[in-house]
Parts: sequence; C-alpha cells; structure tokens
Amino acid sequence: MIVSALPHYRTDAIIRREDLDRYDDRVDIRKNLVDSYERLMQFIAKHLNDTFYLEKDQRVSLRDTIFREIVSNILVHREFSNPFPAKLIIEKQRVFVENSNKPHGNGTIDPANFSPFPKNPTIAKFFKEIGRVDELGSGIRNTYKYKKIYSGAEPTFVEGDVFKSIIPLVSQATEQVTEQATEQADEEINKLLEFCKVPRSRSEMQKFMQLNHREHFRTKVLNPLIKGGLLKLTIPDKPTSPKQKYYTDNR
Repeated sequence: MIVSALPHYRTDAIIRREDLDRYDDRVDIRKNLVDSYERLMQFIAKHLNDTFYLEKDQRVSLRDTIFREIVSNILVHREFSNPFPAKLIIEKQRVFVENSNKPHGNGTIDPANFSPFPKNPTIAKFFKEIGRVDELGSGIRNTYKYKKIYSGAEPTFVEGDVFKSIIPLVSQATEQVTEQATEQADEEINKLLEFCKVPRSRSEMQKFMQLNHREHFRTKVLNPLIKGGLLKLTIPDKPTSPKQKYYTDNR
C-alpha cells in the first residue's frame, strides 16, 4: 500500500569503512514504518559497539538510546512526498544520516535554544504510543546528552530541505590516544621481532614483552605474527611441540 502511493519510498542503510567507493554492507529497506525501524536498529546493532553505562542503578544502552532517536527521526519526520532517498551511512569515524524534510528554519540546531516542530504529527503520535519516541524535542536533547558519554563528541543536526544528522563515533582526543597506542604497540612488536632473530620459546617471548596472560599473548600477539609471516616455527610440522621456538625470517 505504501509503495502504491509512494513508489520512491525506501531507506538505505550502508556501512562504508573499507570499500570507500561502494560499501562493505548494505540493506535496502522498503518495509512499513514499524518493520523499517526494527531493520535499521538491527543494522546498527550489527555494526556498532555498545558501551556499558549505569544511570543510577539501571544499565542504559547508550548505542540504542542514541540511535533510537536517529532512526525515529528518519521515519517519523521525513517528507514522504519527496523522492530523495533517506540514508543512514556508518563510516569509520561517524554515522551520517540524511532525509528529505519540510524545514522549519535553516542551519545547525542549537539544543539549548530551539523550538521543536511536528513534521508528521499523526505518525509521531503513533510512534510515541508504541514506545519508539519520547516527547517532541526530547530526542535531540537526549542524543546530545548520551552522545558525549558514548564517544566524548557532540552530534550535529542541520535543518534544511534535507535534514542531516552527524553522529561522531570518536572524539579528537580519542583519535589521538588511539593513534599513540597504535604507534606504541608497533614499536613493541618491532622490538619483539628483533629479539626473535635468535629462535625463542613462547615463554621467553612473553617474558620479554612483560605479558603475564598466556592466552592473550598467544591470540593477540603470537598467532597474528605467525599468520602474517613475520615469525617462523623451528618445528613447522609440529606447531604444538613443547620444544617449539619462533624466529624472525631475515631472508
């Protein structure tokens, strides 16, 4: 029935992290609004991590709380007569969302100073009745509130003929810390490979890196180096041999 009246109706969910020219995963959603909501939330749960957070004595899913509002906005407040396709795009450092809109003003929304305006009040009322949205205007405020906790960065909402929501997944400070941690890890691995120019046992390598947890060392350090060809086995036919040692192949 929806398609018979609005043949252009669709919502495009895309993840674009590795293949930047096309996509890594994509779901073309042409369901009714309730089913579309569920499909979009499933797509988000599949591709975005959640953060453990307690508010008073209750666990709050920051991911679900934030994107519940974002997904509801795509479906509840869009201009359905406009053929512009609604899109939710997950990238490495942000989620970018846009949908057609009947603007009530233009420019970036200030959460501390804005007047919410119902775009589709009948749909909004229905979604509120089934518990998918809160009171008009509370969604943007909640997104600002919980987004700071989720990643330390503020979202951006831009009102216009196309309504845009930009949800950062990492703050600039987080990026710097991550980059520093990666550089430090690379330096430690290079030291280990230098150490293994002479064949070493697993325990010798682990002691050299000052790592106490055997399984963590095996799964996070040793196995990836072997699979990547950076470390060789002295007894390749018996990888689990107690006499096994590992060395750097300098050829």
